[in-house]
Amino acid sequence: MTPNNIIVRMPNWLGDLVMGTPILKDLHLYYPEAKITAMCQGKTGDLLLHDPSIDEIFSFTRPSGWLHRENSRNILNPLRHGDYDLGILLTNSFSSAWWFWRGHVQNRIGFSGRMRDALLTKAVPFPAEFEEMHLVTSYKHLLTPLQIPISDTVPQLYVSDEERSDAKELLRRCKIPESATIIGINPGAAYGTAKCWLPDRFHRTAKRLCEDSNVYILFFGDPAGSQTVDNICLGLPEQVINLAGKTSIRELMALIELCDVFLTNDSGPMHVATALGTRLVALFGSTNDIKTGPYSGGVVIHKRTSCSPCYKRVCPIDFRCMQQISVDEVVDQIHQQLHGSSLKA
Repeated sequence: MTPNNIIVRMPNWLGDLVMGTPILKDLHLYYPEAKITAMCQGKTGDLLLHDPSIDEIFSFTRPSGWLHRENSRNILNPLRHGDYDLGILLTNSFSSAWWFWRGHVQNRIGFSGRMRDALLTKAVPFPAEFEEMHLVTSYKHLLTPLQIPISDTVPQLYVSDEERSDAKELLRRCKIPESATIIGINPGAAYGTAKCWLPDRFHRTAKRLCEDSNVYILFFGDPAGSQTVDNICLGLPEQVINLAGKTSIRELMALIELCDVFLTNDSGPMHVATALGTRLVALFGSTNDIKTGPYSGGVVIHKRTSCSPCYKRVCPIDFRCMQQISVDEVVDQIHQQLHGSSLKA
């Protein structure tokens, strides 16, 4: 088939959505004349602004409670009026397939399972090596029914010149010299505390890095984690700027792009940094860096204890996977990244 109007249901989690961006680029490369719409839940679609591979972002609110009927119309009506002849589901839920079916998307491709195969035109089996395959590659398997081979396309996000200029102006207002070395730190993760290195070690790491007077540190975090970041920043030098809960998604992207190195847990901002080409040190414990680690570049520190990856939200025992990551090791890896090293921990 040669589709004219394609819609891609993007993942709900920030990091997963970033890992789905190669699908948009591959579709654009193979069908350059087709219109491509990215369907995103809530504000996550803001990540895709300025992406040259897409023509439209369809943002929706997930139906729930007494608003279910009204929100359903807000999804179904655009789908039906969109006259889409191809839909790709990067989500694995029954509901996402049901929306495409009810929205009259003509050809619907998604992974099989969860009782949704009958709603799909082509139900793609999960790859046999799915659990040991990076999620970016897993998503690319959804394009094989279209005779689009597994590509080398990497996740990519785009920041405008105006956004970049605004971010630089923010740094100037924070009295950060243009010649400064900027290190971004993201000590949180939306999924749960089991993915997060210990707050006191982030504090000690920042303090060590600030021994260099030319180093300035930007702390990031969402509103839910801002209290944790506030506590981490207590007593740190004036070189530390706490931006937790104070940035939009687009502002976060522009600031991460300006960082010389970004230190983070396994999180959405980790994938944002990778997609923007920022050098990275990523800390893994309860999750699997083979499957959801940075796809291109960066250093991963993962101790691979006997119980990791457990995928739990909260560690039920002694948190050994993160306890074994030392401040010295993290500081050393940041210094190596600052000097252009790509060594794997």
